[in-house]
Order: sequence, then structure tokens, then C-alpha cells
Amino acid sequence: MKIFYTLLIVSVFASCKKEVKRAENESAGSAEKTTTVVLDPATNDTLIYPEEKHFKSIRQVTFGGDNAEAYWSFDDSKLIFQSNYKNWGVNCDQMFLMNAEETFKDKQPPMISTGKGRTTCSYFLPDGKHIVYGSTHLKDENCPEVPLKRDGKYVWPVYDSFDIFVADLEGNITAQLTNEPGYDAEATVSPKGDKIVFTSMRSGDLELYTMDIDGKNVKQITNELGYDGGAFFSPDGSKLIFRASRPETEKEIKEYKDLLAQGLVQPTEMELFICNADGSELRQLTHLGNANWAPFFHPSGEKILFSSNFEAERGFPFNLYLIDIDGKNLERVTHGRTFDAFPVFSNDGKKLAFSSNRNNGGGRDTNLFIAEWQD
Repeated sequence: MKIFYTLLIVSVFASCKKEVKRAENESAGSAEKTTTVVLDPATNDTLIYPEEKHFKSIRQVTFGGDNAEAYWSFDDSKLIFQSNYKNWGVNCDQMFLMNAEETFKDKQPPMISTGKGRTTCSYFLPDGKHIVYGSTHLKDENCPEVPLKRDGKYVWPVYDSFDIFVADLEGNITAQLTNEPGYDAEATVSPKGDKIVFTSMRSGDLELYTMDIDGKNVKQITNELGYDGGAFFSPDGSKLIFRASRPETEKEIKEYKDLLAQGLVQPTEMELFICNADGSELRQLTHLGNANWAPFFHPSGEKILFSSNFEAERGFPFNLYLIDIDGKNLERVTHGRTFDAFPVFSNDGKKLAFSSNRNNGGGRDTNLFIAEWQD
């Protein structure tokens, strides 16, 4: 359940573009660097803002619906992502497969989930022929209700019907990895190809667990009140980065437990935490306030790229930020006015897939983009 924020929307295609160049001084004593404004030729809207110096180029992948959590195959040749785009014949999130260079303005990618229930958080296994993902289809083939607010506050559902499955690239389910009562989802795979980290309610709270890629040797990683989720391994598989809520006051604890009993969490106050892959040396990485989430390791393993609205006064915009794993050198990466999130580096570190509401005409679509990354 690295679920979509449905705040605003969309994105833009970059094959032809108008370019306006300007020079910026990076910092005292540094060389002058040129940044580029990249505009969509059809809409004249912005694809790359002038301050977005880490994006060498950008390509819009999808053009409608909510599309997010695009994860690369181990060889970077394919991506798997979730979408609820009604024009593709779905009513809630399902999994779609794409080749790395494809775009879907005038065609539809193949759906490789069952089309039943609701799915979330797909990830490639090391063989490149299978994926893992969460699905509710065993309990109900229909899309579950999606409550967005409770008592006037924004909430995420954590469906107790979610379990984690393995499927091949034709959509055939080949294994079920979890079968415990309650929520099991948010599975991601170590770059080493040996472990899966996921979030589960099996202890009575939302904690992180790891297991072998065949579902064996399950180990609890976190054990502190609050929602722990959206975890990813470092490039060498030695660390985990994740988002977490930590209710502290009596009122906060009661509110968290009451919502959890209804299968809900409130994601508006979250910080990032980092630990070793076995759960040791756990520490809080950010202390920014508001919602800090969707973290992913930079290819160096020394920085984290994440989404946050900590600079926003009214809940948005969300932008991408870099921070060192010691909590220093916070840097803003994107400069959109609406929503940028779900950043995922390719395994070779050359590209970044992310979701954005830029260039969506003011609608409610969240589209996938792939940018060439430059440090």
C-alpha cells in the first residue's frame, strides 16, 4: 500500500521540446551550471523546471488515470507499475507491464494481475520472469471501498484481505507467499535478490518483516507502535529505509489505534527511518514535520530520495528531496506546484522513474515519467 495521494495531477511528454537555457551559480566557488526549462510542445506546460538540475531529459510514460510505483526489472529492461486508468478497463489499481522505452499515449500496456480485487506494490524478482505483488482478490473479486476521509481527516485503507503473491509475466499466479490473518503487502525485493521486505499486521500493529524470496524464514524487523511501511533495501542490501508514524501522546495513540481497528491509517504525519536489514541500529532520519514518505536509496547508497510536503502550508505541493543517510545536506530536487512522488532509480543509476501531476491540464491524473538522472 504505497498508495496514491489523490491531490492534484499529471505530467508531460518529452520528445520534441522548447528549450530555454539559463545559467545558475551553484554555490560559492563552484562552476556555473546550465539548467534547462523543458516544455511540452502540445500544451506548452512544463516538463522540467529550470531548478531541476538533476534531470537531463524527461519522458512522459502514461497519459491518464492514477499511475504510480513503477519498479525496474533487475536488468532495467522492463518496469511494472500500478494503474486505475478506466480507459484500460479497470476500476481500481491493477498491475501493468512495460518495456523501459515504451510510452502509452495511444496504446495500452498488458495487464499482468488478475483484474480482480485491488492490487498494490508489485516488484520484480531477480529472474526477470516473475513479480511479487499484493492483492485482495481471494476475499472479494470486486474493488474494495476506498475511504479517503474519516472525521474530516485524510486516511489510507489497510485492507485485511491483502496477501502477497508471485506471478509470471503472463499474469499466472505461481505462488502465495503470505497467508496470515490481516494486512500483508508493500513487498519490495533486495538488489541482492535474496530477501523481500514487507509490511504486515500479524503482530496487531503495522510492522516491517523480511522473508526469503520463496516466503520462508519470516523475521520481524520493527516493533514500535505506529505504521511502518514503504520499505526499500539499499543497493548492497545491507540497510532499509522506510516511512513511519510514531504516535506519542495519549490522544495520538488512541486515534491511531481507533483508526487501525477500522483498517485505516492517517498518513499526514510521517518521518523517514533507517536501519540495518536485520532491524538493528534503527534511527529516525528526518525531523521535518508533515508527510515524508516514498523514500528510495540513491545509487551511491549514501543518500535518500523521497517525497515530502514539509514546506507546504496547506498540504501540497509534494516535491522530491535528497538527504544524506546521516540526515545532513537536505536538497530539493523537484520544483513542481502539485505532486511529485514515488521516485525509483534504475539499477544502473542512470534513470529515475517517478509519478507526477505536472502538465495534467489541472485535472486529477497522476502520470509516470522517466528522467535521465545526473548528479
